[in-house]
Amino acid sequence: MRKVLLVEDDPDLAQLVSLQLQDIDVECRWISNGREALEAATTESFDLLLLDVMLPEVDGLEICRTVRSANRHIPIMMLTAKVSEMDRVLGLELGADDYITKPFSMMELSARVKAMLRRTTIASEPVDADSKASEALEFKALKIQTESRRVYISDEEVDLTPKEYDLLLHFITNPGKVFSRMDLLDKVWGYQYEGYHHTVNSHINRLRTKIEKNAAEPEYILTRWGVGYEFATE
Repeated sequence: MRKVLLVEDDPDLAQLVSLQLQDIDVECRWISNGREALEAATTESFDLLLLDVMLPEVDGLEICRTVRSANRHIPIMMLTAKVSEMDRVLGLELGADDYITKPFSMMELSARVKAMLRRTTIASEPVDADSKASEALEFKALKIQTESRRVYISDEEVDLTPKEYDLLLHFITNPGKVFSRMDLLDKVWGYQYEGYHHTVNSHINRLRTKIEKNAAEPEYILTRWGVGYEFATE
């Protein structure tokens, strides 16, 4: 059974989320206090963090920043108020993989959680050393070691979050193919809910700042205005 840490100070919402996660065979540990949650997140093992932003003592953004600096692999989803666009932007910039806005449907939450856990399961599966999947993928100064999920630019390792890595891997394995934001939500995040295009934009912007010499003039992930994004072919 996968284990999720839910950090939420609304007990009614926390109970609903906990029951919903139990229905999809996910063990949920609920903590309402930010400081206690930060200690648990940094000392215990979880498969996913669900973080509210507004919390007593330590807010969700600080938890996200601290956890991500210590663990680049654990998926993190922020629970944000609909009006708090800045919180969503900050959460993604601090290393969150996704966010869901309140109020949200429990069916949507289940779908999103299952998609994130499914992708982490695939990523953690051992790769046959003789298979093509274990080979390094290279383009110009960019190199990806798929077995270890490590990325290098000019032999310098680049620190990517799990979702940034998934996004880059999807692009480099489909060079020259243009993907809309909805395509990327489907292929990389595993869902197609309207209103989350900003998730794609934010991740691409952050990814560019990490792998491009000049994020304003990218040579790897290119924008096709009015259509979407593609990985360069030359």
